[in-house]
Amino acid sequence: MFTGIVEELGTVSGLELNSNSASIKIQASKVLEGTKIGDSIAVNGVCLTVTDIKGSTFTADVMAQTMRCTNLGSLKNGQKVNLERAMAAGSRFGGHIVSGHIDGTGVISKIQNEQNAKWVYIKAPADILRLIVQKGSIAIDGISLTVAYLDDQSFAVSLIPHTQEETTLAAKKSGDTVNLENDIIAKYTERLLGVTAAKQSDRDDRFLNWLSGE
Repeated sequence: MFTGIVEELGTVSGLELNSNSASIKIQASKVLEGTKIGDSIAVNGVCLTVTDIKGSTFTADVMAQTMRCTNLGSLKNGQKVNLERAMAAGSRFGGHIVSGHIDGTGVISKIQNEQNAKWVYIKAPADILRLIVQKGSIAIDGISLTVAYLDDQSFAVSLIPHTQEETTLAAKKSGDTVNLENDIIAKYTERLLGVTAAKQSDRDDRFLNWLSGE
């Protein structure tokens, strides 16, 4: 589990891209403190398992399903990525519950400056937008952010100067793809209410049939 509070910006130092999978090497410092092989690190919001550590570089393998659902396949050597270690028990919880399991990707459609803030508008698929609520939380490339605008095709977040400086999002441009993870509470709620509604509908149908003598 993660919080969406980026600990540092790492640098992609090696890529082995296959047709359906990849091996990624990332240079970092803070996230390697106390980290061992087998631990989890979120890379642009994607939960990856550390498979090797050499000096200030760690390696992670990316399977085909992850390549299909995220923007990791578009990474290039020298590119900056958001990094966060898995949350430690007893540590402070500064963002929101982030699993590191990406729901899909969105495309930045517009970026606007407003005094010290930067607005980022993102077009997203309907199955992601339906779980977004105004003033709710969403993880964009692993960054815990508050939804400041929402319509039937897109949503927007507003970045304070600190977020602009400490993450990769402010350096993005229109047309760039970003990883999106919906609030896990919304996903569980939808699932549970959907099952409950189906059961209730079935009970109602049986009751109506009984009344009609069927």
